[in-house]
Amino acid sequence: MGSAKNSSAARKARIEEMRRAERARERRSRIVTIAASVVVVAGLVVGGVVLVNSRSDNKKDTASDTKGGSSGDSGHWVAGKDGVQTWSGKLARTHVPTKVSYPMHPPVGGNHNPVWATCNGTVYTKPLQDENAVHSLEHGAVWVTYTDKANKADIDALAAKVKKTPYSLMSPYENQTAPLILSAWGHQVTVKSASDPEVDKFFAAYVQGQQTPEPGAACTNGAM
Repeated sequence: MGSAKNSSAARKARIEEMRRAERARERRSRIVTIAASVVVVAGLVVGGVVLVNSRSDNKKDTASDTKGGSSGDSGHWVAGKDGVQTWSGKLARTHVPTKVSYPMHPPVGGNHNPVWATCNGTVYTKPLQDENAVHSLEHGAVWVTYTDKANKADIDALAAKVKKTPYSLMSPYENQTAPLILSAWGHQVTVKSASDPEVDKFFAAYVQGQQTPEPGAACTNGAM
């Protein structure tokens, strides 16, 4: 009898031990599952935050591109006795791939596109991108612009002058305060007509003039 009792007690002990081991395994399994769930949830939260921030940044970048980036310019116009306005202050020169918001129209300097507008006596019949034209001014070009209020005879005469003058270009430009304007890097003048004496003076002074940041740089093979 004693032997049978001992055997039964031993069996119960083994069963209890097995149950304790099983409960321990279940607890470990629950802990691992919970830990894994926490990691997954944390990853989803972090990923969601990154995605939201990324979309927010993209929206900001898109809004910035739509509004136009900074020209990097600071200063103001100073009018000379000859009527030529000179920009007094900083004209930035960084190459940027985006649209730029300039403080003057047409612009006479500032951050600009890496590609210049071809300015080898080039006459455009459609508006140019400001950012390309500003790069041409950096190379020492004079930019002739006109609105639809300019006389056709003056437009034709100025176009003829541009065509025979390397380092010059011409294009329509509606967002300016006068029908005819001539611009160079940091300088600008309003002229009354193609026969205005200031036209020849401006070309003589500023085509590859002393104001040129990059004298001798190319005016061919640019953006058209």
